[in-house]
Amino acid sequence: MENWNKVFETPMQVRAEIVKGVLEEHKIQAVVLNKKETVYQIFGNYEVHVQREDLMLANNLIKNEITF
Repeated sequence: MENWNKVFETPMQVRAEIVKGVLEEHKIQAVVLNKKETVYQIFGNYEVHVQREDLMLANNLIKNEITF
């Protein structure tokens, strides 16, 4: 995952999946990483990552088109 950068982080999986879906609608490949503590699933976050060349566009889309 050397060429991938985090563009979004949330403790709620559904929000990470929404962000991923919006990015993919705009032809940006995205992945959701589960960084939750494996035992209790209480601590940690879900992270959305995109490839480095899509970083600026992804950040703009998240900032301007997604509201929770």
